[in-house]
Amino acid sequence: MATLRSLTPLFVLALLYLGVSLLVQNSYYQLMLTLVLVWACFGLSWNVLSGMTGLISFGHASFFGLGAYTTVLLANQFNVSPWLSLPLATLIGAAAGLIIGLPTFRLRGHYFALSMLAYPLAMLYVFEWLGYQEVTLPLKRENAWAYMQFDDHRAYVMIALVMLLVMALLTRWVERTRFGMALIAIKQNEAAAEAAGIDTLRWKLRAIALSGAMAGATGSFYAVVLLVVTPASVFGMLVSAQALTVTMFGGVGTVWGPIIGAAFLIPVGEILHAEFGARFPGIQGVIFGMAIIVVILLAPEGVFWRVRDWLRVRHWWRARPGGASPPAWAPAAAHAKPTHANVVSFARLRPVSDEVILEVRHLSKSFGGLKAVHDVSFKVRRGMLLGIIGPNGAGKTTLFNLLNGFLTPDRGEVLLRGVDMGGKAPHVLCQAGVGRTFQIMRPFRRMSVADNVKVGAYVRAGSEAEAERLAAGAIARVGLSAIADRPASALTTKELRLMELARALAGQPEMLLLDETLAGLGRQEVEEVLDTIRGIADEGVTIVIIEHTMHAMVKLVDEFVVLDHGAVLVEGRPDAVTRDPKVIGAYLGKKWSAHAQR
Repeated sequence: MATLRSLTPLFVLALLYLGVSLLVQNSYYQLMLTLVLVWACFGLSWNVLSGMTGLISFGHASFFGLGAYTTVLLANQFNVSPWLSLPLATLIGAAAGLIIGLPTFRLRGHYFALSMLAYPLAMLYVFEWLGYQEVTLPLKRENAWAYMQFDDHRAYVMIALVMLLVMALLTRWVERTRFGMALIAIKQNEAAAEAAGIDTLRWKLRAIALSGAMAGATGSFYAVVLLVVTPASVFGMLVSAQALTVTMFGGVGTVWGPIIGAAFLIPVGEILHAEFGARFPGIQGVIFGMAIIVVILLAPEGVFWRVRDWLRVRHWWRARPGGASPPAWAPAAAHAKPTHANVVSFARLRPVSDEVILEVRHLSKSFGGLKAVHDVSFKVRRGMLLGIIGPNGAGKTTLFNLLNGFLTPDRGEVLLRGVDMGGKAPHVLCQAGVGRTFQIMRPFRRMSVADNVKVGAYVRAGSEAEAERLAAGAIARVGLSAIADRPASALTTKELRLMELARALAGQPEMLLLDETLAGLGRQEVEEVLDTIRGIADEGVTIVIIEHTMHAMVKLVDEFVVLDHGAVLVEGRPDAVTRDPKVIGAYLGKKWSAHAQR
């Protein structure tokens, strides 16, 4: 119901569009009204993959062209009606998405974009080589409606409008479900999404299959409207560029983006082509290129997001009392590091189980000639709060990445409850009960606090309601309930640190890996976060933490593992480790030692 209510403006706009189309008598303008809807549908298909995951595709013409050729070839060779070939084209588009996605998702960034461009170009030459340079849809004089052929072209507007509404509803459903939340998390920070338990490859394959299905259906209908298909008209670079351009112009990652972009760019491009195309061939490409340049300069995420953010700022200013400072749309700057205390106090003794939950055996990882982690072994008992310390470059974060699956060890074992998990993907480790936060904060900035944390809950939740319940519990656990609806982009550094901690907790982990959770916090904020971490440990969660703030660490952890040059230097209780001459010489220094002995 909420999805339908949110699309009420779209239904109203559709009725107005239908009313306008019924008044139009000129066949050219009827065609233009149809093409606006066709390219809006194609933009929505592109948006499901690229807008939601951030993986830019220059190759959506592959699915579009396969859909178009499915319809014209079946009609010519088997006399199949487009009413039947359109759903078949949808399935072919989905299958093509999976076939293309499996090898291509191994790539990232511009490598992915360029590799996607290769597919429609290859298909263009293949279809030309097969002799399908120009294939027309056979005209039917009897029962023309059964072959989707109408004397009144306004019927095509109605069909395209129904397709657009179906695809908009489908896209909106994706946005509001676990599917869309996973895709948006991948877009905003794929590493954080993996650490939160999201199988990123599986969700990206689902996205490209759905995207390909929508593009295939759109290409099938496009062939019916134009009656003739050539390889260049459905596989050409301009085809993919139009899907990308209308979406980027209107706004990526939203239902409204492709609709806004198509409603503006398609009429402008078509009118200029009709008026000046003879004198200036390719003027449509120029228009789309200029549109991309304007968007990059003035509204990098599109018109929709620029207008929405502007309206939000205006609403915020009206709601605030006079003279208030503007909203913090970016995280607050890091506070000064806490100064040394005069006296070092150590953590109180806590009962810790003898059961070993994590055992690291002879773990090693090299990058070229650099041994980042070398023959590291240690054990973590259930309920323990273990601190990993060492000088910069000691291999602490590399060790965490080996424990969490972001790196594969060259040799050694990572035994979680006796099972070797070395080299397993981060989402597999998360499903096995290992949560993770990051040294450099990785929030999903356009999501609220509640949605950020809900992403972490999906690894355990069987339904949306359960995910919301787990997220609410984790948010309350770290003390952020009062700001659960606030966007992550408006949080302070401390709030971001706590939100990441809540996101890890929402997956109900047995063990937490905390990578410099206190970085960038002031003294009072450090104490507040320490209290939160102690409370979590007291509830039985095993915690392994990296941190540079030694006065905080000695008050927190049960034991230390000290790394130096990638190897274990010392293990033991904080009071013993901080007085060890090797640790003082390699890491703490004589000044800290003097404080510790007062």
